[in-house]
Amino acid sequence: MKSRIIALLVCTILAFCFIGAASAQSTALNAEASTTQPAVGTTLTVTITISNVQNLAGIDTTLTWNPSVLSLANSVLNLGDSKSNGVLHGSNINTDENNLVSGDIYVQETKVSGSYKLVAQAVGASNPGFTGSGTIVTLTFNVAGTGAAELSLQTELADHPATGQTANNIDNQDTASSVAAVAAGSSTSPTPTPSTSGNTTTPGVSPTVPEFPNTLLIVMLVVVAAASVAVSTKLLKNRANPSLKKVVNI
Repeated sequence: MKSRIIALLVCTILAFCFIGAASAQSTALNAEASTTQPAVGTTLTVTITISNVQNLAGIDTTLTWNPSVLSLANSVLNLGDSKSNGVLHGSNINTDENNLVSGDIYVQETKVSGSYKLVAQAVGASNPGFTGSGTIVTLTFNVAGTGAAELSLQTELADHPATGQTANNIDNQDTASSVAAVAAGSSTSPTPTPSTSGNTTTPGVSPTVPEFPNTLLIVMLVVVAAASVAVSTKLLKNRANPSLKKVVNI
């Protein structure tokens, strides 16, 4: 009987651990468009954000799109400690990989038709890993034609390694808004085609693990555990007292 009670308590503890793990949010990146149906001749902004990351030191992200619909006009980085809601720790953006010093953020941008690639790395052991959420970069596009923009985001992340250790990859999920451009002055709007990406879940929504009502579940589990222990104790007493057991069986 004692072994049953111990097993019950172990199950309760494991349930608490499961609740904590299930309520934790995963690291997510999202390419969010300012509108899902821009008109030809206007501009569109796409902001790449990151949420719920821990100990981040390196970013390698690529956004692709339909070049017949969108043309990249400008990119504005939001990296470093001086930026509001910025990502990565560092005091200076440096694009020269042969002349880096501790405290720099090494940046390499590659812009081609239909694709934007950003590599950003916090330099130096004194540069701590970034934890939290923020904006990585904001892209401005000229809307050149009608149709689906086909936004797709692919990202790899690296953590800040301990001294003498190598960096590890950080698991993440990527999403991108569904965008379809319409003709200027058009009164009808086509239905946006969902973007496709290897890590994409629901387009335009940062994926998170649903949060459980932890307090309620914990209370319920404690009540169940207490009731089970009480019943087990009663059964144990019944077995030890034959007369009581006989009365119960009548």
